[in-house]
Amino acid sequence: MAEAWYDFSLTSKAIQDGGAIQNEQVYKGYGCSGKNLSPDLTWANPPTATKSFVIIMHDPDAPVQGGWWHWVLSNIPQDKRSLRKGTVVGAPIVSSLTSFGKPGYGGPCPPKGHGKHRYIFTIYALSVERIDSTPETTPEQIKEMVKPYIRGKASFMGYYERE
Repeated sequence: MAEAWYDFSLTSKAIQDGGAIQNEQVYKGYGCSGKNLSPDLTWANPPTATKSFVIIMHDPDAPVQGGWWHWVLSNIPQDKRSLRKGTVVGAPIVSSLTSFGKPGYGGPCPPKGHGKHRYIFTIYALSVERIDSTPETTPEQIKEMVKPYIRGKASFMGYYERE
């Protein structure tokens, strides 16, 4: 019997699915004046035999090829079910490169007047305990690394517009 992925969920108290992202999560820099705090995240009901998780935050509306990668975390232990607001991760979790050119959370900061951007938070449940990621691994490399091991995924989306 195939396992249903629809029970696997990812949520945040700070960002409602389809809702606006608040200043607390917005980037501080490039003309944006947010607090640049990562949102709290909670996940539940991962597929059986999940051995680790990967979390990615992506803006597909950014005016650059491939969109903008805001947060990339890998090797999250299978028994972990949440991250607190403003979390700075350490081993065994790996924070990899973002489009800001460094690891760590980088909040929304779209160009002025560019309209609403979608910020998609996705968690992947993997069938391996770890992937071979480092702080220098690119988001595109992470996406390729996880493909053979995905047991399930869950997402939610927030919006932000800079006027």
